[in-house]
Amino acid sequence: MTAVLLVAHGSSDPRAAAATRALTRAVAAQRPGLDVRCAFLDHAGPRPGEQLAAFAALGHRAATVVPLLLTNAFHGRFDLPAVLRRARAEGLDLDVSTTEVLGAGAPPLLLSALRRLLPPVAYDGVVLAAAGTRDDLARHSVDVAAAALGASLGVPCAAAYASASPVTGAAAVAALRARGCERIAVSSYFLAPGKLHDLVVGSALAAGALAPVAAPLCANLDVARLVVARIGAFGLTRAA
Repeated sequence: MTAVLLVAHGSSDPRAAAATRALTRAVAAQRPGLDVRCAFLDHAGPRPGEQLAAFAALGHRAATVVPLLLTNAFHGRFDLPAVLRRARAEGLDLDVSTTEVLGAGAPPLLLSALRRLLPPVAYDGVVLAAAGTRDDLARHSVDVAAAALGASLGVPCAAAYASASPVTGAAAVAALRARGCERIAVSSYFLAPGKLHDLVVGSALAAGALAPVAAPLCANLDVARLVVARIGAFGLTRAA
């Protein structure tokens, strides 16, 4: 069996860990030949080093790590590589490779999940609610996803952030209204629920966006298919 480790950021909200574990089960169901487990960089456990050591103890000689991240910001570029370096320094005897983050390039399966999770309401604009980051390139990748989602839906779509940006949910709603949108839906650019998701979505709803809002992405089977695609079809790179 091939060892696969899905690594999420983690959250103090227990709903996030539950959603990550549900996604792990969905990926395993897609590919019965994979030994699929999850780990968390913060808050919840287990940690990546623990799971990789467990793989090695079972006799696995290699493992593929899939970052459950939508942007390649600090957690993807620094936190996760540092965790993997530390595991090797502590004696991990396992060949570890890492895939791209799930949001890289706004892949079709991700856009499909975003479309499928939108509630069945009439809308003429969409807010893409995201966590937020100080990393300009990471924020740009969210804007790219918003533009791609809007193009696929045929309506304007504006990114909004829970933190590290003045573009709140309410600001995105106002920007869409200025473009002539009257009925604005909310799409969730989050893999799992949590406090940041609630914050940006609440801001958009308070400004008049439509309820209900889209569920986070772990709720859609296309995300499990995207994880499998990242493992099998996207170029693997040796972890730093």
